[in-house]
Amino acid sequence: MNRNELPNQAVELETLLPRIMRTIFSLKTSHPTTELPLTQLRLCLTLMNGSMSLSSIADELKTSPSAATQIADRLEKIGMVERVCCPDDRRVKKLRLTDLGAAAMKERQKERIQDAEEALGHLSLEGRESLMEGLRELLAAAQKSS
Repeated sequence: MNRNELPNQAVELETLLPRIMRTIFSLKTSHPTTELPLTQLRLCLTLMNGSMSLSSIADELKTSPSAATQIADRLEKIGMVERVCCPDDRRVKKLRLTDLGAAAMKERQKERIQDAEEALGHLSLEGRESLMEGLRELLAAAQKSS
C-alpha cells in the first residue's frame, strides 16, 4: 500500500463508520431508548452484563464517580436502573437495570440486530465474510493502538 493512501483511508473511515452506524442502527423514534442522552445509554449498555458498583461504572465509562452517580440518579428517576445492596457487603451499593430497563435494552438490541441482518442481507456471502474479517482485524489493530 502506498503510504500516502493511509491518511486518506483514515479520513474515509472516520466519515464512513458513523454514517454506517447511524444508517443501520437508527431506532424508531417511538423506542424509549431514543430519548436517552448518550451517557445514560452507555451506562445502560454497561449494565446489560449484570450489576456493577458505581466506581466500576465510572471506570468503564472513563468518567468521575460523581458524574457516574449523576447519570445513575437520572436513570433511577425514570425507572431504568436501581441501586441494590451487595450480598457480600451491605455497605456496597451496586447498580442494575430494572425489569423495565432490561426489557428496553433487550428490545433495542433485538431491533439493531434485525436492522444489521437486513443490511448484511444485501451483500453476497463472500462480501459478508470479507467485511466481518476486516472489521475483526480493524478492532484488533485499534486495540493495539490504545
